[in-house]
Amino acid sequence: MRPVYMVSGGITKFAKAHPEKDFRLMVKEAFDYALKDVPGLTIDLIDGSVGSYFSDHFTRQLMAAIMVQDYLGLCPRPSKRIEGGGATGGLCFQTAWESVASGRMDLCLAFGFETMSRVNTWKGNEFIAHASDTNFDYPVGGFYTGYYSMMVQRHMYEFGTTVEQMAMVSVKNHTNAIYNPYAQSPVRLKVGDVRSSAMVSTPLTMLDICTMSDGAAVCLLASEEMAYRLTDRPVRISGVGCGTDSMRMSDRPHGKVILLPHESEADYKDLKYPGVHSFRGGRTAAKLAYKMAGIKNPIEELDFIELHDAYTSSEIQTYEDLGLCKYGEGGPFVESGKPFMSNIDYGLQLKDQGKIPVNPSGGLLACGHPVGATGLMQAVFAFWQLQGSIKKHLRNDMLQITDAKRGLIHSHAGTGTYITVSILES
Repeated sequence: MRPVYMVSGGITKFAKAHPEKDFRLMVKEAFDYALKDVPGLTIDLIDGSVGSYFSDHFTRQLMAAIMVQDYLGLCPRPSKRIEGGGATGGLCFQTAWESVASGRMDLCLAFGFETMSRVNTWKGNEFIAHASDTNFDYPVGGFYTGYYSMMVQRHMYEFGTTVEQMAMVSVKNHTNAIYNPYAQSPVRLKVGDVRSSAMVSTPLTMLDICTMSDGAAVCLLASEEMAYRLTDRPVRISGVGCGTDSMRMSDRPHGKVILLPHESEADYKDLKYPGVHSFRGGRTAAKLAYKMAGIKNPIEELDFIELHDAYTSSEIQTYEDLGLCKYGEGGPFVESGKPFMSNIDYGLQLKDQGKIPVNPSGGLLACGHPVGATGLMQAVFAFWQLQGSIKKHLRNDMLQITDAKRGLIHSHAGTGTYITVSILES
């Protein structure tokens, strides 16, 4: 298995709608940006691609990825389409990694997109709900906010998590997005604003939930020899992990907690796991990625994280899955200020602000969630962080983490059915 590096990336602005652009043009814009950022990088060096988009229904087009491949001028080189619900972009990134690590390619393009504005919101929610079990879950609820509200209700019951702690996640991510020109929803909020926004499914309000988006993102992954031929600042992908779980939450058995290196069974002797408050697939993905990257204690060895915050509640749940705190401590973790940027005033009293920033980009809540592009957007932001080039790409340095050496990206599907974790290092 060969070392794999990221050498460039690009994204479009994520927006509620880009009616003037089809999916091919959006990917082309991100692709052209990535090529332009590395002067020696030309299209003839690319050996093939992996394309990702969540749903054929949004484009009303089967095999849209091959249309992008053609539009970019990459035919007849190899390509494949990846789909895995909300984790589609993360799975695409890891599939491109596999193409290079295996020796099959020296330079692989990962591209992703979604055009969710092409349908009404209710219809889009129906399409997304098809990522649940349509014979079992879908008839008795059928939309994801309902599932996540149930999960966080259990989290609140088991651990005392509060709606105010959830709202702090929204305040953090929307404030971060103010400094990200690619973000869909930059806004300065207060906890009260989040709680007073329209209730969708108790306790989740409109500002606890990500929005549907149009957008695209691309990453270029290379072998070591190719990477250093193209740039003197490549970013190494040092760990990858993927976990899964049953589609139906009622089928998930209870058992022992999957332990990370810095944990022991004594930490969880009374915990019923995974229940509906935790993601067993997420813990598995983290454990595999940490092992590959040699990480023993993530909160001490990671400088930042871009994670899948489709809901404020799922960000809190994911803190625990990634081992940033123990299970049950996600609420106090956000309240402590640890996942906030150290240099931004959020209008909150934060005792330990800036220990390990989570979602400097604004995350799905505020940057947006064009599903097939989201995991790749996370990779692009992590790449820029580790290159120290945030100011160059965002035209301000408010989101630059000083001397960042190692970051994590996390992509999540369904109620935890597919989850990816990838570790990137400068």
